[in-house]
Amino acid sequence: MYLNSLKPAEGSVKNRKRLGRGTGSGRGGTSTRGHKGAKSRSGYSQKGGFEGGQMPLQRRVPKYGFKNFNRVEFKAINLDVVQSLAEATNETVLNFDFFKAHGLVSKNDKVKILGRGEINKAVEVHAHAFSKTAISSIETAGGKTVAI
Repeated sequence: MYLNSLKPAEGSVKNRKRLGRGTGSGRGGTSTRGHKGAKSRSGYSQKGGFEGGQMPLQRRVPKYGFKNFNRVEFKAINLDVVQSLAEATNETVLNFDFFKAHGLVSKNDKVKILGRGEINKAVEVHAHAFSKTAISSIETAGGKTVAI
């Protein structure tokens, strides 16, 4: 094998189309652009979403809904989860760092304790928000709720 005998693989290299080089080339005259019209002219570019003068989709479909940018998103933790964690770890104070350490929340999340399930252990729960049922369940079990 010599350097002068090297060739690319069969079918891997194609010749580019030479447009507008006479009728004998098969691509002369209109250079495959068809006859007349904006698309045949040099410098033509179509705006995104343009549908040839037909009312475009983004204007046909009505605007819908409303996004409240002041909304506060909470990460929900139910009482049954709090109960199982309290039993498993024998902790009496469950705060944000505790929930983060057990993979329930991320560092920028806000925590809300919800009332699904039962709690029968007296624990002190620190969270950003509580539902009414969660507060009553925790306090009837002898625990305490602290809003942070």
